[in-house]
Amino acid sequence: MTQSVPAPQDARTIQLSQVFKSYGDYPVLKDINAHVARGEVVVICGPSGSGKSTLIRTINRLEEISSGSITLDGRNIHAPMRTKELNALRSRIGFVFQNFNLFPHLSVVENVSMSPVRVKGVAPDVAHDKALKLLDRVGLADKAGAYPAQLSGGQQQRVAIARALAMEPPVMLFDEPTSALDPEMVGEVLTVMKSLAAEGMTMLCVTHEMGFAREVADRIWFIDAGQILETATPEAFFKNPQHPRAQRFLADLRH
Repeated sequence: MTQSVPAPQDARTIQLSQVFKSYGDYPVLKDINAHVARGEVVVICGPSGSGKSTLIRTINRLEEISSGSITLDGRNIHAPMRTKELNALRSRIGFVFQNFNLFPHLSVVENVSMSPVRVKGVAPDVAHDKALKLLDRVGLADKAGAYPAQLSGGQQQRVAIARALAMEPPVMLFDEPTSALDPEMVGEVLTVMKSLAAEGMTMLCVTHEMGFAREVADRIWFIDAGQILETATPEAFFKNPQHPRAQRFLADLRH
């Protein structure tokens, strides 16, 4: 197993310690120990059903864990807390889903501006102006008044990214953000993700896009059967994977 040098404790944005999760008697995550440093891009890859999406969903508590701990800047995400506290915590962790999850009855600009108004108490006109800037950032300034049904899948996913960014989160999580897209739309979403990485955003991405992983990731976590079997730089992972399961995974991809 290839292990990276641990980040200094004060540089760790996310820390997972002995994370275990099961559905009844079926274990889904087994003793996960890992960290994501501030400004780091980590790509989680592995075969289908390996626990990738479950793992990333535990980081903003969309999934509860059975034992262990997950901290964001030292605060335990899974500690007992009121709904208001949990919502405040989640507002610091941007999440981009596979299937966009936009509100169909709201315009694009309303989708982006709603959470800052409702969760953070931002004035509507301020939130609206910021939403327009974020839409420009993801290349959709001309779609502000459109509705989700009028957009392509790639455009909807870029709106979803802008919506997550509107909360000014220090961390962004991506759960297979291109898996629901037609091939010609994948590139426009990955371009936005690459620009975020270049700007120093802390990112944790579940993706099958190995070209993106090779180009953008600082580290790769390879997961199978609920365990991180290997963590390595992209160069080391793609050129010389250490774990036999990772070697087989990459061989299958090359075929």
